[in-house]
Amino acid sequence: MPFGPASRPLLVPVLTSTSPFSDYSVTANSRIVVVTAGVRQQEGESRLNLVQRNVNIFKHIVPQIVRYSPDCIIIVVSNPVDVLTYVTWKLSGLPKHRVIGSGTNLDSARFRFLMADKLGIHSSSFNGWILGEHGDTSVPVWSGTNVAGVNLQTLNPNIGTDFDEENWKQTHKMVVDSAYEVIKLKGYTNWAIGLSVADLTESLMRNMNRIHPISTMVKGMYGISDEVYLSLPCVLNNGGVASVINMNLTDDEVAQLQASASTLWDIQRNLRDI
Repeated sequence: MPFGPASRPLLVPVLTSTSPFSDYSVTANSRIVVVTAGVRQQEGESRLNLVQRNVNIFKHIVPQIVRYSPDCIIIVVSNPVDVLTYVTWKLSGLPKHRVIGSGTNLDSARFRFLMADKLGIHSSSFNGWILGEHGDTSVPVWSGTNVAGVNLQTLNPNIGTDFDEENWKQTHKMVVDSAYEVIKLKGYTNWAIGLSVADLTESLMRNMNRIHPISTMVKGMYGISDEVYLSLPCVLNNGGVASVINMNLTDDEVAQLQASASTLWDIQRNLRDI
């Protein structure tokens, strides 16, 4: 359904050339384009193994999107989302604040739910973030976990470590494993990520200036010198990413974030034809 003036459609189907419907002209003047196209992730397959196959698909899709909607904001959902958001940015020529990935918005929501459930409170009453890669090297920010301003790391200095007798680290493992479990059971993911992207779209369309952990260009932040997209807390409004929140991370969390960036860069620098 269009949102706003009829000449500015919100969302329209964008499919690959293998689809019976591939007329990109119907997407003209879209304000937001959500890209979910790509080959399906197989059981046990790492998101990072999908890269080159999906790059070849994006080489066809992205130029068509920009041709018909040069002023749009692109949200990339296809996995591996961080690398493919970078690929989209390179192929599109759009400014970095208008090319984002769904990133760890869903990971953070799952983290908050699981942590709150273990604490016996509602998920909206727990504050916590997962940053970095949407995948195996994601970074739980244990130093920022709190309930009503009470910092959990202050109460339990070992929280999230191998020395934590309460084994809070297991909640992060459950977040990382969740997508693999869903794929194992039904072959694909759709409902949770769909709701998460709807959440992002609302913040953009309604100019809400809400903060989400989404995949954005992080070069120059936290000692990262390569052009990689990773999830950091971003303020979203109708212009895209308005600003990136500089969280006060521990040295260990920064090191994990840098390792996550290094993992993605090792893949990106070997990509062909972008």
